[in-house]
Amino acid sequence: MTAPTGGGRVRVPADVERPDRILAGLTARQLAILAAAALVIWAGYAATRRLLPLAAYAAAAAPVAVVAVALALGRVDGQPAARFAAAAVAFARSARRLVPAPQPMPPAPARLAAKVRPAPATLRLPLAGVAADGVVDLGPDGMAVVCRARAVTFGLRSPAEQEAMVAGFARWLNSLAEPVQVVVRAEPVDLSPAVDALESAAPGLPHPALEAAARQHAAFLVDLAARGLLARRVVVVLRHPGDDGAAALARRAVEAAASLGGAGVTLEPLDRDRAAALLARAFDPSGPAPVSDLFGDEPVTAAPTDCPGAAR
Repeated sequence: MTAPTGGGRVRVPADVERPDRILAGLTARQLAILAAAALVIWAGYAATRRLLPLAAYAAAAAPVAVVAVALALGRVDGQPAARFAAAAVAFARSARRLVPAPQPMPPAPARLAAKVRPAPATLRLPLAGVAADGVVDLGPDGMAVVCRARAVTFGLRSPAEQEAMVAGFARWLNSLAEPVQVVVRAEPVDLSPAVDALESAAPGLPHPALEAAARQHAAFLVDLAARGLLARRVVVVLRHPGDDGAAALARRAVEAAASLGGAGVTLEPLDRDRAAALLARAFDPSGPAPVSDLFGDEPVTAAPTDCPGAAR
């Protein structure tokens, strides 16, 4: 982070996770791929130079060179091509059916094993459960606590206030010594429960004008839902690598709330029910969430017209 410039702005580099460039603008991974390909091509030439003309060997080795250059320098959906290819190979070798079963999974009957390839595998979830105090048990990966962070209206603050908020956030980032994840996500909102509740309660209202107003409001919500709505959630996840970190996580949550309070951010640990609901939404983000499942005062905006109702 650089020093504040004119207008109360602070420049933060957006490439903090970019790999280091080792030689000629290439990373260590890229150099390793190219060096391995060059070694294979040279070894093949040394073994066949007395049997094949140079032109014939160059034609045979060209596909290897092209694949190596594509893996080293190419990108697929913003990811390095080598990482994408490794993920594709891992997916092709993985089981297509995952079932909840004890460890290790019992083998399939002999008459079915030949027909089902690859065989079903055990479904391994990234968490083992949620405790009463909201601490998420990650199994061998430790424990975590999920905190709700209320968004800050940064653009409406004065330059001095913005600088103070950025400085407070920077102090919290500089004080981190254990894993922390900040998640900002938007998901579709389902207004149908609110509409059904209004239409069901309208006939029982004590005055016809109230009934008409309730029905008009239900029609307004129907029209609003047709445009596609997205609710934004900001959560901070604190993780402890061991299996005895409940007290440490509670202390870190209090310290994070105090530190982020200087940046104007309100941090609140989630209880078991809200943490479980949030995790369930993370496992199935495609469907719309009822408005009652949201945090109450989360910002709700219209979804983009190119992908209405899509989670971001």
